[in-house]
Amino acid sequence: MFNKEVKSILDLIQAFPNEQACIEHLEVLRWSNGVVSPFEPTSKVYNCKGNRYKCKESGKYFNVKTDTIFDNTKMPLQKWFIAIWLVTSHKKGISSLQLGRDLGITQKSAWFMLQRIRNCFGLNDDNQDKLQGEVEIDETYVGGKAGNRSAKIRADKSEATKEHYKKSTVLGMVERGGDVRAMHVQNATEISLLPPIVNNIAFNSSIYTDELTSYNKLERVYDHQTVKHGRGEYVRGRVSTNSIESFWALLKRGIYGIYHFTSKKHLQLYVDEFVFRYNTRKNTTESERFNLLLSNIENRITYKDLING
Repeated sequence: MFNKEVKSILDLIQAFPNEQACIEHLEVLRWSNGVVSPFEPTSKVYNCKGNRYKCKESGKYFNVKTDTIFDNTKMPLQKWFIAIWLVTSHKKGISSLQLGRDLGITQKSAWFMLQRIRNCFGLNDDNQDKLQGEVEIDETYVGGKAGNRSAKIRADKSEATKEHYKKSTVLGMVERGGDVRAMHVQNATEISLLPPIVNNIAFNSSIYTDELTSYNKLERVYDHQTVKHGRGEYVRGRVSTNSIESFWALLKRGIYGIYHFTSKKHLQLYVDEFVFRYNTRKNTTESERFNLLLSNIENRITYKDLING
């Protein structure tokens, strides 16, 4: 673990000056109650040389990087640690071009690192408690403006092209004074919006939305109130969607200002990144966010999986 409070990249490099220091830190975080085999969790484990272990049941060797985002990587762990520190501490994220320059690696390698890291932000979403109390709900749309597309693309009227360049819908829910949940959905219809709302919000909650008709049936199971944005109404007593709209502002500033473009396939990874930062914004230091991400690294994805399709 950190032997002092780490507040900067220099502090991080001093805390983890070599590969062995990084390995020892990962072992403490991943195996705080003793080494566990990734092949057979109940198996006895033998300690071998070179930071390796052997699973008695399977007969396979492993180390702390096995079945994690660091598995089979040739990149030094110190560079991985720096990348994770930058991603978790920068409020609007960091582009693969900038990370590549900072680490002295190619943009392709930096993008792959960032996508592996982002793939860990939403790892524990299924284990979270439901939002409750006063919950704001809203949807937003992410994508480029039609006027910015080339004349050739604008002239192509095929359904495939229209669908590819259509803006993506993101649904968001935020508990007043608490966490936010956000997810890429197919569209803004009842079929797409209502199931994730019911799955993420307790039935005894009060929910606030705008006047989108897709939300109308929520009043059957929730105390549902709306604000009429179309009439210039944005706050009525405690009824508003200002908190979730503030989150949308952070998300869009990051996407348009730092990343410039996100494909529909990878949009959820970027949404998870901003959700992670928002939910750890209070009473969480850079060191704690760094360690929180390192505690959720058992979510490896290959480069082939990332670019497939």
